[in-house]
Amino acid sequence: MNLQHQPVALRQYLAGQWVPGNANPLSSHAAADPQTVVATGSAADKDQVQEAFSAASSAQTSWAQMPMTARAEYLKRAAAWLREHVRTIGEELSREEGKTLPEGIGEVTRAAQILEYYAGEPERVAGTVFHSPRAGEQILVTQKPLGVVAVISPFNFPIAIPAWKIAPALIYGNTVVFKPASLVPLLALRLVEAFAAAQLPAGVLNLLIGPGRLGDDILAQPELAGVSFTGSTGVGRSLCAAAAARGIPVQAEMGGKNAAVVLADANLELAVEQVLFGAFRSTGQKCTATSRLILDEQIADEFLDLLYARLDHWITGDPLDPQVHMGPLVDEKSRVGVQHGIEQAIAAGAIERYRGSAPDAPGFMGPVILELPQAGVAAANPAWHEEFFAPVLTVLRVSGIDAAFAAAEDSQYGLALALFTRDLSTALRAQEQLDVGILHVNSESAGADPHVPFGGAKFSGYGPKEQGGAAREFYTHTTTTYLRGA
Repeated sequence: MNLQHQPVALRQYLAGQWVPGNANPLSSHAAADPQTVVATGSAADKDQVQEAFSAASSAQTSWAQMPMTARAEYLKRAAAWLREHVRTIGEELSREEGKTLPEGIGEVTRAAQILEYYAGEPERVAGTVFHSPRAGEQILVTQKPLGVVAVISPFNFPIAIPAWKIAPALIYGNTVVFKPASLVPLLALRLVEAFAAAQLPAGVLNLLIGPGRLGDDILAQPELAGVSFTGSTGVGRSLCAAAAARGIPVQAEMGGKNAAVVLADANLELAVEQVLFGAFRSTGQKCTATSRLILDEQIADEFLDLLYARLDHWITGDPLDPQVHMGPLVDEKSRVGVQHGIEQAIAAGAIERYRGSAPDAPGFMGPVILELPQAGVAAANPAWHEEFFAPVLTVLRVSGIDAAFAAAEDSQYGLALALFTRDLSTALRAQEQLDVGILHVNSESAGADPHVPFGGAKFSGYGPKEQGGAAREFYTHTTTTYLRGA
């Protein structure tokens, strides 16, 4: 493992071997300093995609026949390797992707926790027995792996999201072809190195580093039995359509435009802190980040004054600086796109209420708060409906619970929502009425624990949920056995 700050050599991992890519050169750059090359190498080509699937297919039967307890040992060893190198990998993550060092270390730690969680799967329920209407018979329902699955992951959680896809895929007996986002190949390399250090059998996990168009080659492979995808809604819908045409199951986590609803009875100090964290940690580059803020007009001014006061001390800068709260966006292209979106929102009636300071350097943007003067403006404003994936929070004032819930539901997305109230009956009403995959009551909208289902409603998700026991619903299919003695 390269512990220096020299560019790391990017390689593909095919059939248990590290090999150079056969296609065009590619490189990864530090988010805070685009002139610094973090990793460099060459992309995989179509032939290497075929090689990856051939290796995964060849390894799948023996891997599935291995006892689950034996498969679990590989996950445990990979997790131990990640924990051993957590500081170094966390620093690499912060440098490459841009989140702060504590967040980077925390993400690597979470990846290890995910592997450990699924390593405990042999101790959980393995199937179900049903009563039969016929004497002397039992009905058993058991799970079998899909086969070879593709994992396609985004840039914003470059090691945790792949971990929560790959770990259940492997423990349930699938083999994997893994294609990470091309902006963050180094962390993908490190995750696969953890499995290589655990001596995972050749072909069980294969890594393809390259541009997004490799996805088309992946979808064309005859061995492909399932796809787990996290990324933009547009790409996700195209992928789902292509896979459906072949009858291939897809698990897709896509966009979010998550709201925080602060009602008149809320604990404002708590709500301000949690909205701050939900909107601006990880530079707002979370699918579960808070990007809409719905305030009861009775407390709106007081809430915003408290939030502005906190943001005045919020430092944007070098993500490796321990004093910094927020790093840059993943690259300058993203910052330019976000600024264009802000300008469009202002042209459509939004008012810029706050803009925090940030270094005058590519990729950097301080926290931005926009306000929509009325609900009618929100209906047509891109700041209310489009996912900026940035530290931009859009405020709307409402009167009462009904109006607040209606505003929260005014979205094609339904991933996460944070509700701040002291009233239990209001929280229960939200649980019943609001169509989201994840509801937080008196905590930030962002966050996902490995033992519970993760995923969204509406256009935020497609197919079975991720994480926890829900992952088994995607990575396996059932066999119903009618068992009677002769």
